[in-house]
Amino acid sequence: MTVPEAPAPDTPSPDAALPAPPDRGWRRTRVTPSLAEVYRSIPVAHTHWLRKIMAFAGPGYLVAVGYMDPGNWATDLAGGSQFGYALLSVILLSNLMAVLLQGLSSKLGIVTGRDLAQACRDHYSRPVSLALWVLCEIAIAACDLAEVIGTAIALNLLFGIPLAWGVAITAFDVLIVLYLQNKGFRLLEALVITLVAVVGLCFLFEIIVSKPDLGGVARGFIPTAEIVRNPAMLYIAIGILGATVMPHNLYLHSSIVQTRKYEETHDGKREAVRYAFIDSTIALSFALFINAAILIVAAATFHRTGNTQVAEIQDAYQLLTPLLGVGGASVIFALALLASGQNSTLTGTLAGQIVMEGFLNLRIRPWLRRLITRAIAIVPAAITAILYGESGTARLLILSQVILSLQLSFAVFPLVMFTSDPEKMGRFVNPGWIKVLAYVVAGLIASLNGWLLVQTVGGWFS
Repeated sequence: MTVPEAPAPDTPSPDAALPAPPDRGWRRTRVTPSLAEVYRSIPVAHTHWLRKIMAFAGPGYLVAVGYMDPGNWATDLAGGSQFGYALLSVILLSNLMAVLLQGLSSKLGIVTGRDLAQACRDHYSRPVSLALWVLCEIAIAACDLAEVIGTAIALNLLFGIPLAWGVAITAFDVLIVLYLQNKGFRLLEALVITLVAVVGLCFLFEIIVSKPDLGGVARGFIPTAEIVRNPAMLYIAIGILGATVMPHNLYLHSSIVQTRKYEETHDGKREAVRYAFIDSTIALSFALFINAAILIVAAATFHRTGNTQVAEIQDAYQLLTPLLGVGGASVIFALALLASGQNSTLTGTLAGQIVMEGFLNLRIRPWLRRLITRAIAIVPAAITAILYGESGTARLLILSQVILSLQLSFAVFPLVMFTSDPEKMGRFVNPGWIKVLAYVVAGLIASLNGWLLVQTVGGWFS
């Protein structure tokens, strides 16, 4: 198969040279970018700053989708129903971590011309790179598992389609993605933003009708020591962390920011980094609202009425309308779930393609790549649906998010290390305070995951 060459970068002016040669500090030279069919396909006009914000708007919302996928629903519902508003602080902390890490991810892609997968391949030895690729594929499979189950549950709730058939139907969403990719990246971004808006409006309605305790909500955003001391609460908290800061999103963001045709000069890249950060921060604010809204609705509706064991999405659907006394509350909940699941499959397609192309420099047809990923997720989902029915889906969703959290450090540490390397980043290297903060975040994630692993293994033996 012939691999297309990357488009030649814009020729910089003599007085605005690149901050560092693109291959300085790397073991291997730059090769064809991932998603070559849309690479630098969206022009950035030299006009008013508001127009520039609009030109750069889009990638952040594709990334934010991963922060509100059906895996989040299971962990947020479980956290809200069991512990009230207490875990809102974990959602806020996770979102702040996401803002920092996604900012570093977009900066890596813009400055070096490499996405995170390509950067790992070009920095590490081949055995290490392959090991990171396998771990990332496991994370993507876990994420895809949540998307498959979430979409199947939504189809079941809205149209009565059996879970096993719903799982099978989700295998064909690859056709939607292929159609949109052929029509242009902007159309894909527009659809994603529309679906995000649908989810947001649905949960705005749910919050209004559930009438939460505003004082309790405010106190919930303040962290407490009980989260660490209580193993059950910590398990859900780390599930929320895994559902919020997703490893594949770091790979995705570092690639799709390169769809913008910014000037490859120091000033052009500095401007692109700034506007990409604005885009992702605004988009992640919407993700924070939706995640917090799911937990708030669960706390206000279930925890307040003594239904503290509502972790199944189906149970939440059945109880919302009777407990709230508002017709249509359950249907709107399911509609938001369907929009969330479909949105996640769109971005999951891109992430899977970027990871395989980046780590292996292997180009295969997107539909084939997506079917392979879907098969990995559909097999366990189908087995669970057939053997356990609705009772097993919530546990599988939460487990998938814990798996994501355990894989997260293997993406975070390379990202922080690359963006803190002056040889690789030139004048865009992380300043000292960001470097310290980023390593603290990476260390906190690794520590929490290690603690969870010890508790889980200890529970098995006991």
